Amino acid sequence: MNEKVLLLDDEEDFLEAMSQRMGARGMEVRTTTYPNEALKMAEEEPFDAVVMDLMLPEMDGLQVLQELRRINPRLRVILLTGYATAEKRAEAKNLGAVDLVEKPADIDILTHRIRRVGGNRMEQDTPEKGDEGRLARKL
Repeated sequence: MNEKVLLLDDEEDFLEAMSQRMGARGMEVRTTTYPNEALKMAEEEPFDAVVMDLMLPEMDGLQVLQELRRINPRLRVILLTGYATAEKRAEAKNLGAVDLVEKPADIDILTHRIRRVGGNRMEQDTPEKGDEGRLARKL
């Protein structure tokens, strides 16, 4: 199965690198630096997962998460951040994120998470035990 992933981040270099690396792993990847464009894309196209930055200049990442979940309650959203706190992790989970991953993200572990949540998109959102906090290696 080729997972279809939407990447949202305000850093264009990061988007390009992640898109290339995910594409090399067989994923179909769409990218944008604009939250409103990501929301429109989510309304128009089916995605297995959205990987997005928590800190965005135009709109708070948690607001984008809420809107994405309103558009499609089963959409799997993985948040990326360089500023993870226990409070943010709890808030993100309560709003429906399947994971909060610290940047820089290890591409292999992130790919595994996308495939796991994409493959289980009809099931309950529950993270694997021991999976959190292991995503800190550089790309």
